[in-house]
Amino acid sequence: MPMPSRQVDLLLIPMASPILLGVYEDGLLVESIKREGKISDLLPQLFQELLERFAIRRIYYARGPGSFMAIKLTYLFLRTLEITRGIELFGCDGFLFNGNRPIRATGQLYFLKEQGRIVTRRLERVPEATFSLPQRLHQLPCTKETQPLYVIPAV
Repeated sequence: MPMPSRQVDLLLIPMASPILLGVYEDGLLVESIKREGKISDLLPQLFQELLERFAIRRIYYARGPGSFMAIKLTYLFLRTLEITRGIELFGCDGFLFNGNRPIRATGQLYFLKEQGRIVTRRLERVPEATFSLPQRLHQLPCTKETQPLYVIPAV
């Protein structure tokens, strides 16, 4: 099987269902993928398809806050790709992709970003907070800090 020659960057938002994945060429969104299901089932099949189609240079991912297990599994999966395939990995703040709206933690607890800090609060009413892929990948404030942003609320 010939190696794919089309070089792309990917942006993965795994914190809520459906997961979102953007394929970017020269920094511009050329394909968006939405998948429902368990992250542990979705990542292997999704990346098998993508690795057959593209030469992936960099992967950006929303490293939290959000579903603890989804973020943890995503990090381990992507870190493995970084080590075994030499694909650069970058971490991003999940609030970049939902307009800085509350992100569900558990029950009526939500993550909020206030004055640069992530806090948890109980909210009775929560504004619609859907995630979306940016049209441009350039100038996103993502970093080489890729470990999950674990913000676990007190029990």
